[in-house]
Amino acid sequence: MQNMADKLLEEINKKQNPSVVGLDPRINQIPEFITKRNLEAYGNSFKAAANAIIEFNKLIINAISETLPAVKPQIAFYEQYGPEGVRAFKETVDYAKEKGLIVIGDAKRNDIGSTAEAYADGHLGEVKMIEGSMPSLNADLITVNGYLGSDGLMPFIEACKKHGKGIFILNKTSNPSSGELQDKKTEEGKTVYEIMAELIDKLGKDLTGQKGYSPIGAVVGATYPEQAKILRNLMPKTIFLVPGYGAQGGGAEDVVPCFNEDGYGAIVNSSRGIIFAYEKEPYKDKFKPEEFHLASRQAAIDMKKDILDALKKNGKLPEGWNA
Repeated sequence: MQNMADKLLEEINKKQNPSVVGLDPRINQIPEFITKRNLEAYGNSFKAAANAIIEFNKLIINAISETLPAVKPQIAFYEQYGPEGVRAFKETVDYAKEKGLIVIGDAKRNDIGSTAEAYADGHLGEVKMIEGSMPSLNADLITVNGYLGSDGLMPFIEACKKHGKGIFILNKTSNPSSGELQDKKTEEGKTVYEIMAELIDKLGKDLTGQKGYSPIGAVVGATYPEQAKILRNLMPKTIFLVPGYGAQGGGAEDVVPCFNEDGYGAIVNSSRGIIFAYEKEPYKDKFKPEEFHLASRQAAIDMKKDILDALKKNGKLPEGWNA
């Protein structure tokens, strides 16, 4: 039976593309022709903002769905608009799945006990109703903060088992201050991120799928390639979700250590660099604001080429892929 790692790798292989676009909409960067239309229709309201986000996301999803295996909406950019924003998140998730994309909900949830169960049910499983239960936000995978320990992770892992879903656990994150905690060493000489990697590997061992990978993945930033080499060795059968490429400073060469020698095992994220490509060189002179989605598609194609060229250069291009 396929697990979520199998499904993700299948889509990556089908599109020969180990990258994902983060749908992190900022209302002031959504083209004016969209925001103005919704402002006129609904006034300066949360509904207007939410509908503008939905319209923006759908056009991007339409443009990139044949190129990319997955999208990653970051829920903070939606929750800030209250119930209307959560509606926009849900509509984005549903529309992306209709278009055949795998959806990674970037939620970084964590708690313990029944609260963790509620997060897991809401994002991955089914929520209890007055009669029976039904899916709610229903992403395919979500990001999870594991620094409360295994009892904060088990409810999410149980949801993965029950509903065929997956999680990415924060491990070595891409932000500059991550080392304040994650790089600290114990008396035994291990860093905190190495200890977390050992836990992630242990939790995922019994869930390995047909392709040899666990649906219990790890978040490993592109901005720390040397640490990525260490983590790749510690977690050979774990899929890495790799933020930090592009706007955060990570390049294609930096993400190569996140991949196994066969070119699998990682999926690289870019958010602002893709969805707002129409504002940046070299795209802003080629595409009008009304063609922002076409700029995003071209930026996604360019990102794919950049990563595949780096994998090929380092002898890690998957067999049968073209670069």
